[in-house]
Amino acid sequence: MELQKYRKEIDAIDEELVRLIGERMDIAAKIAEVKKEGNLPVLVAEREREIVARVSELTRPEYRNYMKVLYSLLFELSRSNQNRILKSGSEDFRAISEAMEKTPKLFPQNARVACQGVEGAYSQIACERLFKTASVLHFKSFEAVFDAVSRGMCDYGVLPIENSIAGSVKKVYDLMISRRFYIVRSVRLKVDHCLLAKKGTELKDIREIITHEQAIGQCAAFLDGLEGVKITQCENTAEAARFVAESERNDVAAIASRRCAELYGLISISSAIQDNGNNHTRFVCISRSLEIYPGADRTSIMMALPHKPGSLYKALSRFYALDMNLLKLESRAMPDRDFEYMFYFDVETSVYSEEFARLICELGEISEEFRYLGSYSEVI
Repeated sequence: MELQKYRKEIDAIDEELVRLIGERMDIAAKIAEVKKEGNLPVLVAEREREIVARVSELTRPEYRNYMKVLYSLLFELSRSNQNRILKSGSEDFRAISEAMEKTPKLFPQNARVACQGVEGAYSQIACERLFKTASVLHFKSFEAVFDAVSRGMCDYGVLPIENSIAGSVKKVYDLMISRRFYIVRSVRLKVDHCLLAKKGTELKDIREIITHEQAIGQCAAFLDGLEGVKITQCENTAEAARFVAESERNDVAAIASRRCAELYGLISISSAIQDNGNNHTRFVCISRSLEIYPGADRTSIMMALPHKPGSLYKALSRFYALDMNLLKLESRAMPDRDFEYMFYFDVETSVYSEEFARLICELGEISEEFRYLGSYSEVI
């Protein structure tokens, strides 16, 4: 009975809170109209600090931190509502709108595409999922793929970005900080690793296995079960297979795709050696120019946030306020700053929605650096 009594008291307080918060949002909307007439900015940091200081004085000490968090969220909601009223655009959103008008209705079927590795690489397999006919140029490194796209040598580049077992491809994320590009599509590829060797070689003969570092992480359990075998990293799984095929040794093997066995005349000693049968790698297709094709329902952005408490929370609260599903959050250290990070976000939202427009227009005001990387759909 006592519990029910307290719950009724809370219900009564909630009703009053809802009414008062609604009134507060209405007044904030009127302020937005005044700002619109005076061409004033939505964010006035000094005013928000004054409010927090005043509210803290009114709050009992044990609840002050809670009240600060509550008002931080109220500020985010209020600014979001004011931006909706002002419909203030941004250079990014204008560029996005222009790209949506100019981009062809169909994703290209034929293109020159840069891939890291050699013939038979998983990037090439992903490329074939994206394009009906692609002229593939192979490059030794991820850096070279970015360079080929930025110089116009290739129309697109295909790069691995994350794996369901081994996680993010950190080299690619690090390069994304310093390179200018746009994501135009992504593809999720089922990856089945095989242990490949020359004909006549058996598992007991193997003394060295060569493969890419991501494949090592994906096949950790299998490799841990081998004794006296050296594990050597190389730039690409297909390159490992080619090395084994060209080697005069019979005690070396590669972890690569079954296609590489056919390409390089090798045999599969063991198949599906990854730790988990549900092993997928996600690849992104990048372009030098912004292209947004119909049906785009995934957006990627990067932000450098102020190096102070609550910065990431403020960014996340925007996604929450707009009811957006955050698919991925990755942080990478910025090479030119001490202990500061670039945050990468994948957001599930239609490029045609009002919420998307508001997000793009609002994020710039809370970040030190904001980069829109593209809106696209994913091939599964």
